[in-house]
Amino acid sequence: MRLLLVEDDVVLGAQTQQALKAAGYACDWLQDGSEASIQGTLEPYDLAILDLGLLGKSGLEVLATWRTQPVSLPVIVLTARSSWQEKVEAFNQGADDYVTKPFHLPELLARISAVHKRSVAVVNHALVVADLRLDEQTQTIWQGDTAHVLTGTEFRLLRYLMLHPGRIFSKTELTDHVYAYDADKDSNVIEVYINRLRQKVGANRIQTKRGQGYLLVAENQ
Repeated sequence: MRLLLVEDDVVLGAQTQQALKAAGYACDWLQDGSEASIQGTLEPYDLAILDLGLLGKSGLEVLATWRTQPVSLPVIVLTARSSWQEKVEAFNQGADDYVTKPFHLPELLARISAVHKRSVAVVNHALVVADLRLDEQTQTIWQGDTAHVLTGTEFRLLRYLMLHPGRIFSKTELTDHVYAYDADKDSNVIEVYINRLRQKVGANRIQTKRGQGYLLVAENQ
């Protein structure tokens, strides 16, 4: 799952990006509102964390720009402002949630998970597809009583597939959602990680559609 963090505080931005990466997310960090306004329309992000007080364009201006474009990514507003009027304004512009600084990282992670699951119509607190249960805290996949700890890339890839069971993704699409903007992207590596995941969840659970891509089977076979 790929996130866009827009935060002009250098220390907080760096700390938050590092924490999000440690939690298993691919995360791009921008400090300028004008740049974020453009990049948010060009890159296939799954969720944005947007500060209101930015250089170039304010966070509300960025959000308004995204919402007038064909950009449907969920947005969590992150700001030091706490008045109810500003919260209402952010929601009226299309924000999906609101976190006030200073914040605790576990709260932000919980809100990211909840907002994204709502956006893809996942209502369970745990990410479950048939007999597969993904523990996002420990990055462990459970299949019945059998557990496998996942690497960071395996976790991001499997989580994305589990959020969209039954949907076919090309290698390029998976690469775009698993790696950050500045990562060394090689779509051929996806095949390697798909094979590793098949060893852990079963070869029949992740199918290859020739000429199209991969899908996670929604039911046991």
